[in-house]
Amino acid sequence: MASPSTELPPCLALAGPTASGKTAAALAIAAELPVEIISVDSALVYRGMDVGTAKPSARELAAVPHHLIDIRDPLQAYSAAEFVHDATQLIHAIRARGRHPLLVGGTMLYFKALFEGLDDMPKADAQVRATIEAEAQEKGWPALHAELLQVDPLTAARLQPGDSQRIQRALEVWRLSGRPLSAFHTRQADAPPSAMMRATTLVSLEPQERAWLHARIAQRFDAMLAQGLLDEVRRLRARGDLHADLPSMRCVGYRQAWELLDAHEARGPGAALPLDELRERGVQATRQLAKRQLTWLRSMPQRRVVHCDAPDALQQVLQIARRWARG
Repeated sequence: MASPSTELPPCLALAGPTASGKTAAALAIAAELPVEIISVDSALVYRGMDVGTAKPSARELAAVPHHLIDIRDPLQAYSAAEFVHDATQLIHAIRARGRHPLLVGGTMLYFKALFEGLDDMPKADAQVRATIEAEAQEKGWPALHAELLQVDPLTAARLQPGDSQRIQRALEVWRLSGRPLSAFHTRQADAPPSAMMRATTLVSLEPQERAWLHARIAQRFDAMLAQGLLDEVRRLRARGDLHADLPSMRCVGYRQAWELLDAHEARGPGAALPLDELRERGVQATRQLAKRQLTWLRSMPQRRVVHCDAPDALQQVLQIARRWARG
């Protein structure tokens, strides 16, 4: 396993599933402490993707320095290894300015890569991917999910049978390396915690009641639709150089909206947009994302859980942040 950054100074990290209140908590911390926020979010890196990513508003971005937001065009990829490199440099620079790095987000692979290191996974192979695509067309993605269950049960258990992108990547890694994808993401059980992990206070926003989070997810997706998610996806499609298989367009909400617009165009002029279907699929996909995020979080024993549905959740987060800042 590649070595994590063992010389990094102490950091405060705030993680949680989508719609758990991370942005509000981070801004509350920033109102009290001299922090700069490092985004730990694989969707916020993309320019022109604001509504569907719940990107902080211009006012929120102006209230405290933010980093790793709007750093890539949607045509480009951004890997966990790139995140570790960029975040490491930022942590040192923020400390050099006499301020505190505050890592905030819900892309758990980024957190684990930063804390624990990440093995060098095989790069994408067009021929292997084409073979897997052909098999999927013949057998269906559920059949390939069943195949993945045989060779990588840990990864298969956290994926839905129709999650084509992640099933494809997991099978690609297996066929190229002979190792399951989960082996690259999991630190050896007997390995000591890295200095980075020991030096980081990780606050995890987790609901006691899943129904509370589900209601928040539905409210947020409704707000995205009202704020123009479909128009945003239309503008991205109108560029002409983006397609549905890009990592950016696979983000929750964008994928469902893209597929809806594809189906609408196929029906021809005058066809009604089934917005109820988009809402149902978008909310369901976001719930599945939140479930995966919580599974990742529960594999991080060093985390300090704050129940985000508790009435005093924000005060609990602030108390932890104050104690951390005092050293």
